Amino acid sequence: MAKIKKGMTYKDAGVDIDAGDEVVRRIKALVESTYTPRVLQSHGAFGGLFSLDFDSSRQRLFKRNYRNPVLVAGADGVGTKLKIAFATGVHNTVGIDLVAMSANDILVQGAEPLFFLDYIATGKVEPGVVVSVVEGIAHGCSDAGCALLGGETAELPGFYAPGEYDLAGFALGVVERRRIINGSLVEPGDVVIGIDSTGLHSNGYSLVRAVFKKAGWDYSRHVPELGDTLGEELLRPTRIYCRQVLSVMRSYQRRIILAIAHITGGGLVENIPRILPKGCSVVIDRSTWERPPVFGLIQKLGSVEEAEMYRVFNMGIGMVLIVPEYNADVVVRKLKKQGLNSRAIGEVVKGDGSVRFSK
Repeated sequence: MAKIKKGMTYKDAGVDIDAGDEVVRRIKALVESTYTPRVLQSHGAFGGLFSLDFDSSRQRLFKRNYRNPVLVAGADGVGTKLKIAFATGVHNTVGIDLVAMSANDILVQGAEPLFFLDYIATGKVEPGVVVSVVEGIAHGCSDAGCALLGGETAELPGFYAPGEYDLAGFALGVVERRRIINGSLVEPGDVVIGIDSTGLHSNGYSLVRAVFKKAGWDYSRHVPELGDTLGEELLRPTRIYCRQVLSVMRSYQRRIILAIAHITGGGLVENIPRILPKGCSVVIDRSTWERPPVFGLIQKLGSVEEAEMYRVFNMGIGMVLIVPEYNADVVVRKLKKQGLNSRAIGEVVKGDGSVRFSK
């Protein structure tokens, strides 16, 4: 009897459907742990359902807060910080970065994050790695107060190097129209408040990796001034500011925060001008906060110019608020009560929209 030739399968071509199914099964509890009462579960749905029309007492609070709701959306990735995860085999923190980059961005306009979507693309699905990444995403969503409403894991054979993947994230939030923060009310005399970052966050990693590669430093190297291995420091996740800043905003009927800047790539010098109205500049006093040691290490090992450091990195300030002078002290106190270390770092002056340093 002639032997029947077996035809090619999707798995032969590099796509393992069973591995994808295993990921879905293993992340189900992680995803559902982020659900809020606004999430409508629907078995087998192709899209996530989220309600803006509520009946319960908890949901009526939403109606009182948002009489004229405006949706705010943001999208971002993690960038080459992922290379550190690949090299160290630690994948459960970059998902926090993914949520943080988009959630912090929409917070800038005063928005409460409602839900988050993720996209994970890889050459070969390794269930343990994907579940670890989603663990971080779920942690980030819980921290931001939003639901992980859905996502996609795409297996793309031959598209990525073995053991590598890319991440993209999408956040949707809501803000009452009259409470939208756009910086239009900022004026000379207002105070600039800086909130601490956890370190590098998720920007400048192409320069970071180049500096440590040139210095011959391995990610497993313990660095006394950092108190961790180099890899642990470089994988420290981006701080998510949403719950705490929103809590301060909601504690006042009137607008207490005039502008917010998320300090990402471009640092203080490029992100603060994005929120300044015409005729205003900002003067920053660098002596008002202590830079985390990792920045000094990068600057020293790479002989990086001071100006370049402030143009690439957050330098220890992950978010900036601009408030009227009479509100500055109370905002700082409230932020510290919420667990965010902050202080006045500068002021708004008349100018051309630039940021300059007094010290």
